[in-house]
Formats: sequence, structure tokens, C-alpha cells
Amino acid sequence: MTTIITVDGPSGAGKGTVCRKLAKKLGFYYLDSGALYRLLGLAAQRHRVSLEDGVGLSALAANMDISFDTSGPEATKVILEGEDVSLELRTEQTGALASKVAPHPEVRSALLTRQRLFAKAPGLIADGRDMGTEVFPQAPLKIYLTASIEERAQRRYKELLEKGENVSLRALEEQVRSRDERDMSREASPLTPAADAIELDSSELSIQEVMDTVLNLVYLKGLAKTIDQ
Repeated sequence: MTTIITVDGPSGAGKGTVCRKLAKKLGFYYLDSGALYRLLGLAAQRHRVSLEDGVGLSALAANMDISFDTSGPEATKVILEGEDVSLELRTEQTGALASKVAPHPEVRSALLTRQRLFAKAPGLIADGRDMGTEVFPQAPLKIYLTASIEERAQRRYKELLEKGENVSLRALEEQVRSRDERDMSREASPLTPAADAIELDSSELSIQEVMDTVLNLVYLKGLAKTIDQ
């Protein structure tokens, strides 16, 4: 049986970093479900498909030419139609596109099968917003990772400053707040913890502290034979 661990939560809570480290530590596969929606947003823009056209977006979602290159020593490369779009995928603009295509029920249905195909032995770490509620409701361990709006905006602010971008912390806070409202109020798979999810606030925790907490839960549930701490 394939072990599935889901980690859901809002943008900026640290899901991506934690999930990639968990997958590497445990030797599991990794699914960045948010990347699929970001890829769809980019593809829609490139193919001039309206973000309001649920049917058109779902057709595009079912036929996107995408791949994930995990052969390098650093972060996973994300390929769209033969082009490495890893950097473009992580911009605020692309994140906004993803948040606009995600509410369409047709889109979520089209991507559901693709997401479930990532579940292969020995296990999968699934990172997203509805992994534990909709995509893998049978997962034996579900984490809901969150942090305050202020902390998530501050993390993004530091990240963008390091890249040399001139940004406003107040504007970032408003972007985070608006995105939360969209994700939590959408009709299709709204952002919410699964009933059996373990909620973890990372506002005052380091990545290593979050890692240690989740690894301890993995061990307690017997989901990995050994955990080299």
C-alpha cells in the first residue's frame, strides 16, 4: 500500500519547503499540486484562454504538455511545453493566475486524475490546498500548515528583497489577505482543514522545527520504517 501524507494550507505557510524536505528524507515522491494550477494559469495566458472560461480551461488542463525534472541537486525544474518555467511559476503574478483558474469545478475535475497518479510506492508527500479534503481523503496523515497573514507577507517580502525586487510590505499583506479570502470562499474545494487534519501554526517555528514535528507524527503512526533524526 502506498503511504500518502498530505500537507495543506495557505500560501506562504512553508508547505513547499517542508514537503520537499520530507519527501527527500523519507524517499517518497513529491506532488506540488499548486504548480499544476500555476502551470494552467500560464498556459491559459499563452494560449489566450479566458480565465473565466471553465470549459476551455478544463480542456487545456487535460492536455497540457508538462513535466517535472527532479534530476538536479536543487529545486525541481518545472517544464511547460519544453520550456523551463520554474522561476516564472513562483512570481506573485502567476500565483494570482492560479487562484483565478482554481475555483472552476471543471478545472479541478480535469486535474484530479493527474494528481492521483502521483501516488506511487513507497509513498507520496502531497502539497496543496485540498489534498486531504478532496484529492487524497484516505491519507493516514494530514497536516494543515498555516501562519499569520503578517508572517507570511514578511517571508515573501524578504524573499523578494533578496531577489532585488522593490516591493511594499503593506501591499503584500493585502495580496495575502485577498488570496486567502478567494481560496477560502470559493465553491469548489475551498481552502479548509480536513476534519481529521492536524493543524500546525508555523508563525513562530523554523523549517527544522516544523520538519521535526511532522517526522515525529510519521513515526508515531508507523508510516516509515526508520527515521534518521
